[in-house]
Amino acid sequence: MALSYKARKRWSLVILLVGVPIYIVSAISIIAMFDRPSILVELIVYVTLGIVWALPFKFIFKGIGQADPNAPHPED
Repeated sequence: MALSYKARKRWSLVILLVGVPIYIVSAISIIAMFDRPSILVELIVYVTLGIVWALPFKFIFKGIGQADPNAPHPED
């Protein structure tokens, strides 16, 4: 099922407003489980969680910053 441009734009906004805070809280909670990890371990955890978080939503964010491809074009 393909989402329309408008639906993808709305879902991307919801994901950014709800998903990013959840990602931040979960990443900090995972780091807090370790007893003062090194900077390298923190970097690896943050990068891994960032990639794991973003991959499922790649199709939603693709092309959102561009003009609506289904919108009527104004006459020049």
